[in-house]
Amino acid sequence: MVDFRAFYKEKANVAYMVMGYPNMSVSKEFLEKLDESPIDILEVGVAYSDPIADGEIIANAALKAIEEGANIHKVFELLKDLKTQKALVFMVYYNLIFSYGLTRFVKEAKKVGICALIVPELSFEESIKLRKECDKEDLALITLISITTPKERVARLVKDAKGFIYLLASVGITGGKSAAKELLEAKIKELRSFTKLPIFVGFGIKNNDDVKKIRQIADGAVVGTSIVELFKSANAEKILKGVKEIFKN
Repeated sequence: MVDFRAFYKEKANVAYMVMGYPNMSVSKEFLEKLDESPIDILEVGVAYSDPIADGEIIANAALKAIEEGANIHKVFELLKDLKTQKALVFMVYYNLIFSYGLTRFVKEAKKVGICALIVPELSFEESIKLRKECDKEDLALITLISITTPKERVARLVKDAKGFIYLLASVGITGGKSAAKELLEAKIKELRSFTKLPIFVGFGIKNNDDVKKIRQIADGAVVGTSIVELFKSANAEKILKGVKEIFKN
C-alpha cells in the first residue's frame, strides 16, 4: 500500500481537477506539467452526469467534459502514458466503477498509476466488495469523514482505513463554506486518537489563506473548486501559475 507521506515533506498540497475539462488536450498539457507544480497529490476527477457531491462549478465542468467526449476509457488512455513523480488518486462515482466492472476498474486504475480511489457517494456499509478488490491490488479506498460524523462512527470508519483520511470541512456539496477552525481542530484531534494516517481537509478550502489555516491543524489541504475554475482559461501555463498562488508558502 502506498504511503502518502512519501509524496510530501511537511504538509501535503492536494488538488482536484476534472479530467477532460475544458477538453482532453488541456488536461493532457496540464498533466505533462504536473511535476513543475507544487501539487503533491492530485485527485483526478472522472466526469459523471449526476455528480451529487459537487457544487455548481465542478458539476458544470463535469458536464462540459462529457460534452467534449471525456469518458473513463479516454481517461485511462491518457493516464497510461503519463510519467509523474506525484501521487494520483481517482475521485470517481460508484456507478462508473460498477458499469466498468469492479475488478476490471481497479486493475486498470492500478496499471495506469492510480494509488487510491475516492468514491464520494459510497457508504462504508456498501463498500465491502470494492474494498476487497482494492486490497487485492494494494489500492487505498479512501475513508471520508464529515465534521458532523459522531465519534462512535468515526472509530468504526477509520479502524481499517488506508492511505489517508479525507475530512470534509463543510456539510453538503463541494464549494461550500468551511467549518470554523476550532471545530475542525477538535475533529482532527478526535481523528488522531483513532488513526495514525495523514488527515487531509477538503470542501470549502478556496484560497491561499484557507490553505495556510488548514496547514496549521491538519496534514494537508485539498483544493478543488478554485482549481477547477482556473481551467476555464484553457491555458496550462495560466493554470499552473494559479495553482502556485493557491499553494504558496
